[in-house]
Amino acid sequence: MAQPVAADVILIRHAPSDFTGRLAGRLDVPSLLPRGEALAHAQSRLAALAPPAPRVISSPARRCLESAAALCPAAGVTEDARLREQDFGEWEGRPYTALPDLGLLTREDLAAFSPPGGESFLDLFARAGEALAEIAAAGPAIVFAHAGTIRAALGLALGHAPLGLAFEIAPLSATLLRALPGGQWSAGFVNLSLTA
Repeated sequence: MAQPVAADVILIRHAPSDFTGRLAGRLDVPSLLPRGEALAHAQSRLAALAPPAPRVISSPARRCLESAAALCPAAGVTEDARLREQDFGEWEGRPYTALPDLGLLTREDLAAFSPPGGESFLDLFARAGEALAEIAAAGPAIVFAHAGTIRAALGLALGHAPLGLAFEIAPLSATLLRALPGGQWSAGFVNLSLTA
């Protein structure tokens, strides 16, 4: 009997958005994509990491779709709403300086916290985990998403959702997760810059 094959999922955080100093969350803001040589360099770095003719899946957010189109111009892009950023409810669009100070929270408490009218990181973890399991079951893929979504994916690899909150995820960075048989995940690399 053949052993199930592991599937690599490369997660790319979208390009920076034109929303400096404010919490974008689910707001549909445009991206600030690199141009010229910088874009060609990012395309080349991603092509070196990705399988030939990769499947490309994206959050439906404009900044993710624009990033996918720029970095994988020959690929068709499939949208999956479960890959959206965490819903920060009433906090979305606010300057970071206007957000309430939550004090010192453990990662577990922070993961369970929901902003007014929003969702918790644990909610994001549940929906993104379901999406990533389905994506990986169909084979290798490139996923364009958000920092929160990628942190949720890292929580999967570490086997505990709140641990994903320990990572910083830079714009236009790549994170490799490998879906292993039995529903296990491993992390190959995290936060690898495509523009450096």
